[in-house]
Amino acid sequence: MFVTNVRFRCLLVLAVLFSPAAMADALDDILERGTLRVGIGEFVPWAMPAERGGHVGYDIDLGTKIARDIGVRVEFKVYEWKDIIPALEAGDIDMIANGIVVTPKRALSISFTAPIAMSGAGMATNTQLTKDIHNLEQLNDPNIVIATVTGTFSEGVVRSVFKEAEIHSHESKDDAEKEVLEGRAHAYVSSLPAVRYFVAEHGDTVDLPLSEPIVGWAEALAVRKGEQELLNFLNAWVTARTADRWLESTRDYWFESREWLEDVKH
Repeated sequence: MFVTNVRFRCLLVLAVLFSPAAMADALDDILERGTLRVGIGEFVPWAMPAERGGHVGYDIDLGTKIARDIGVRVEFKVYEWKDIIPALEAGDIDMIANGIVVTPKRALSISFTAPIAMSGAGMATNTQLTKDIHNLEQLNDPNIVIATVTGTFSEGVVRSVFKEAEIHSHESKDDAEKEVLEGRAHAYVSSLPAVRYFVAEHGDTVDLPLSEPIVGWAEALAVRKGEQELLNFLNAWVTARTADRWLESTRDYWFESREWLEDVKH
């Protein structure tokens, strides 16, 4: 009788552990809640404060389209970049849409979809401070100050490529850009699209010394570890929206045109 009872209890525990409720995925929560929670950081042109309130940008279109295809509403939550992965791990958001760079280290703690784009790190330089500098090697010097944003892949690029330089890592891209504009830093390293926009806005003070990325990377969407059903859906979504060219046309609008400038809060 004792053995039978133990066996029964074991089977009961297994049944609970492997019941549909216990195995619920984030996708089930999204459907039940009726809302997809998307984590973003404010970077041009991924997500920018809008004149009409809220945000506009590539990631806003991305999150809105994904939510619409699921059949739910979208809620965007704004974070400093260093806080966005911890927010995902804590379950405060369902996914990150902010052009997050795929790295093996990050893949130990979060799950990536198939890549949605290829990009890379670019550099904007203070024209006056760097007028006598003619190559990247000259920036790898203790007398050179390079600004970047904490927790971004670009920060890792700076620390790897410019080991001898003085690196100033900022909580926000506005603080990093301000340091270069005010002549307190020689250069600012961020994603290539972001620095291109920065130079276009402040061409009298900064320039773009390199048209190609310092280091290339792949960008993807990200979800928490173990959320396989949501990951499966997002991979299918990336495949479908690549095939119908929605991703390509949307990225062209935000990264190649400036038609959206009037919608951005200045």
